[in-house]
Parts: sequence; structure tokens; C-alpha cells
Amino acid sequence: LAGDFIRHCLPGRGIWLSDPTWPIHETLFAEAGLRVGHYPYVGADNRLDVEAMIAALAQLPKGDVVLLHACCHNPTGFDLGPRDFKRVLEVVKARELLPLIDFAYQGFGDGLEQDAWAVRLFAAELPELLITSSCSKNFGLYRERTGALLVCAGDAGKLVDIRSQLAYLARNLWSTPPAHGAAVVAEILGDTELRSLWQDELEAMRLRVASLRRGLVEALVPHGLSERFAHIAEQRGMFSYTGLTPVQVQRLREEFSVYMVGSGRANVAGLDAGRLEQLASAIARVCA
Repeated sequence: LAGDFIRHCLPGRGIWLSDPTWPIHETLFAEAGLRVGHYPYVGADNRLDVEAMIAALAQLPKGDVVLLHACCHNPTGFDLGPRDFKRVLEVVKARELLPLIDFAYQGFGDGLEQDAWAVRLFAAELPELLITSSCSKNFGLYRERTGALLVCAGDAGKLVDIRSQLAYLARNLWSTPPAHGAAVVAEILGDTELRSLWQDELEAMRLRVASLRRGLVEALVPHGLSERFAHIAEQRGMFSYTGLTPVQVQRLREEFSVYMVGSGRANVAGLDAGRLEQLASAIARVCA
């Protein structure tokens, strides 16, 4: 919906994605007819490269759209810190860019409130902002396709026209969406007891993933690899750019039945806490 809105209502604007980003971002916005470009995010050393990102954003055409991940960057797990987001905000202002913030993993980074920090900062400082929020992960409603496109505009009068345009686009995209997922979310958020239970369960999931990250790094200590893979414990969310090469990933698959995508991206949430030492041993073997 955001892609179609940009194409129909903001013609001529390109959209810039982090390199790397969620692969569907690439095809989704290209299929919407947008000019898609990229800004650097992770360097050759498999570390977040804020300086390269800032330098690239400062060269973008004025008025273009820049897609940012609010937290739990997919696929790398590397998140911008508060100081980094403030620097990005200044460039956005200077270049008059329109941020589109992907907020798919609220609650999986540092907590529900903390993960919204950058979204609130941008909403308070900018006249216009697009936010896409998903309930797929934090409500366990992946198959329901439940979420929202939020539009912030300094001129309240514009919102009436924007709502009309979005309704027109949505009608032609999917006509009338199922109401079940949204009804589930409304029921949970509208009931104090259910909301509290949901928050507790989400926090337990967040802490579990963080514990798995730390546990894997600790399991690598006896192999002398804890420093090399320390970034895994520092990342946020479900996914990790481990830094393993395609050859090492292939060896893990063929020799140890450990599976991840060729880029070295791993689903941390899928790890078994009881088998971290076994995984660490396999990683050590392919890194030797």
C-alpha cells in the first residue's frame, strides 16, 4: 500500500533501501513502479557502517523516500543507536527526504516502548512521515496479514485527502481485507488483563532470543572465536548476519546439518538452547 501510495501521490520520487534489506522490499517497490536505489548499511567487515550510510544519504536527490528499519534490522540484526538515528534525522531534514519506517518487530529489540523511540523522534521532528507496522510477529498472527500504514502530516487538512487516496488504493489492491486478525489485536489491546499477558509473553520471547545470542557467543569462547562473533550478542531481533562465508555455510550444511541462507544470515529464534555447544563446535570446525 505504501508503494502504491508513493507512486500515485508522489510521482517521480525514488525509494532508497539499506544494503542489505529484506529481499521482498526490493521486488515490492520495483513492482509498484518505483525507482529503487540503495544506501550502504553493513561494511565488508560485517559491521554496521554508520559513516558510509550518512554519507550516502547526504547525496540522495531531494524529496526522495528513504526506508529505515525502526529496530531489529532484517536481515542483519544490526540496529542504529539513538545518536545514529539523530544523525540520520538531520540528513533527512537537510535533504528534505520522506522517511518510510518499517516497524515489523516492535517488542523484539529492547522492549515495546524502547523500540518505538526512533519512530517517536521522527514523528516529533518531521512534518511528514510514513510508518508501516506489522502484527505478524509480536502478536503471532503471521498468516492473518494484520498491520497498518500510518501517515503523519503536519497539515491536518491533508490527512482527509490522504485517507481518501489510501482507501481508493486499498480497494483496488485487495478490496475488503479479512477482519479476523485486526479483531484479535483489538480484543487484546482493549482488555487490560489480556494486554498485560501479551506484553509478558512478548517480553519472554525477546529475552529468550537475547539469551540465545549471548549463549552462542559464550559457547564459542573455548574455541577462541568469541571475539570474532561478539557482534551476534550485540544484534537485535530474530536474525543475525553471522559473518560466515558462503563456503562455510555450505560446509555447515553438508558436514553438520546446520542450515542457514548462503549470505550467513541465521534465524536466532530457531536455535535450541540445549545444543549451542554443538553448534559452536561446528562453527569452529568450518572456521579453522
